[in-house]
Amino acid sequence: MAFIPSSPPTPAGPSGPSLPRPRFPRGQVPVQNKDEHRLNERIRVPQVRLIDEHGAQVGVVPTYEALAMAKERGLDLMEVSPNAQPPVCKICDYGKFKYEKKKKDQQAKKKQTVIKVKEVQLRPQTDVHDLDYKFKNVREFLEEGDKAKVTVMFRGREVTYSEQGFKMMKQLIEFVKDIGVVESPPKMEGKKLIMVLAPASSKKSAAPQKSVIVKPET
Repeated sequence: MAFIPSSPPTPAGPSGPSLPRPRFPRGQVPVQNKDEHRLNERIRVPQVRLIDEHGAQVGVVPTYEALAMAKERGLDLMEVSPNAQPPVCKICDYGKFKYEKKKKDQQAKKKQTVIKVKEVQLRPQTDVHDLDYKFKNVREFLEEGDKAKVTVMFRGREVTYSEQGFKMMKQLIEFVKDIGVVESPPKMEGKKLIMVLAPASSKKSAAPQKSVIVKPET
């Protein structure tokens, strides 16, 4: 039978044999507080300028006293101006405060006007019927408060019809002049003629315009 040498003994230290490093159980990682304001015991300054739950100025008081006042009333002590000297704190129902703030933010978001840019593509040889249809689409976009990016696409030798593209853009500007403005005038970019129209201050027109389309040149 082969001889298997055992592991060498652990060398002894100055005070005896060395022992394995003890392992301690890890505690739970504290949940990060995501509140926008510091509350209650998280307010660590010695004194604060206090406002009560009715909005009245109480004055500068020790923080422990302000916290005791809030607890007696079943409310929270909330820091509202941390950079003031001393910081300004208010007694309030923080849950109610967050709910009302969220409601106001939602209402403000609803009032925001979101302007989209919708694109319409044309060709220099687009027939009169299709041109009229697309012009009406542009008008509808502007009436809805959106911008319209109008692109005339040229392929191969069609670029020689660039003047026809500018003529179409001019007709479109005339067609929507009562509800739209030219934000970016017609400009050639490679083999594309691009123009951007934006809604005017008055989105709706009293009476729809009749389109007058010139038949594309051949």
